[in-house]
Amino acid sequence: MQERIFIVEDDESIRRLLAYALESQSYRTFQYRDAVTALEAMEEDRPDLVLMDIMMDGLDGVSAVKRMRSDAALRDVPVIMLTARDMEADKIAGLDAGADDYITKPFSVLELCARVRAILRRTHREPQDSCLTCPGLTVDTGRHEVRVDGVPVELTFKEFELLRYLMERPGRTVPRRELLEQIWGSSAGTETRTLDIHIRTLRQKLGDTPEHSRYIKTVRGVGYRFVGGEG
Repeated sequence: MQERIFIVEDDESIRRLLAYALESQSYRTFQYRDAVTALEAMEEDRPDLVLMDIMMDGLDGVSAVKRMRSDAALRDVPVIMLTARDMEADKIAGLDAGADDYITKPFSVLELCARVRAILRRTHREPQDSCLTCPGLTVDTGRHEVRVDGVPVELTFKEFELLRYLMERPGRTVPRRELLEQIWGSSAGTETRTLDIHIRTLRQKLGDTPEHSRYIKTVRGVGYRFVGGEG
């Protein structure tokens, strides 16, 4: 079955370019010039993935993603944010709203398609009824649920995958390049800053602080290590 991708972008030329590129990869695309119309369409037809522009007239992309995450039917739909602004604050705002990834315009179509494939490959993976645990932290990989000290924590898809990958390798320093290849599906064209921002927001949600890394430690010049709740 063809995966269904919603393209929410107010620039018609970019919409057409994205649709052409994705359809050449055998995806089925639906184009929307504003977020309100796209959200209304999602109520009738749940997409497999959404490409969401941030800056649009009316409802902006960040607010639209927040609405998706508050809707039980759309909560787990992966979202890649599209932004012309290369500002870290905008990227963090998109991730905090619940986006799974972001890409800055102008972007490489090949890189975008690689990120789409990586996300869809992981979201379509057969669920496994297993839990990863350590003091104060439980990750249910089958239910896609995370609890810190018994309290549920909402993670984006990429944050969840990063945490899972690190937890499955406790005590081992995982290089940045490996995380980019395994979580984003491609090392080429993906900035290490993208990884660092995701790690930062993940740490904040887990309650880690720069002074006390309870779960994830930075190994300078190399990557990150999961320390099992005893950092």
